[in-house]
Amino acid sequence: MSRICELTGKGRQIGHNVSHANNKTKKTFLPNLQNVTLLSEKLDRSFKFRVSTHGLRSVEHNGGLDNWLLKTSDEKLSASALKVKRELKKSAAAA
Repeated sequence: MSRICELTGKGRQIGHNVSHANNKTKKTFLPNLQNVTLLSEKLDRSFKFRVSTHGLRSVEHNGGLDNWLLKTSDEKLSASALKVKRELKKSAAAA
């Protein structure tokens, strides 16, 4: 399972550990991913995602999962998040 946030697309970054003697060794910085169940108000369902804590704060700042998905570009979203976004658009078109 890859270490990528399903809502923001945030993944691992590569950098250096730098010692006091200025020796540089490669290091990977992994995002803080959490397994979260988010509720969709328009669909009256809950969905499970693997989200970074930064992404979770962003979702809550934008007023919930529905607003976040409709506002975010498709390139950043995972396949499961895109499926939920399509369902939201269908329900909005039907209503």
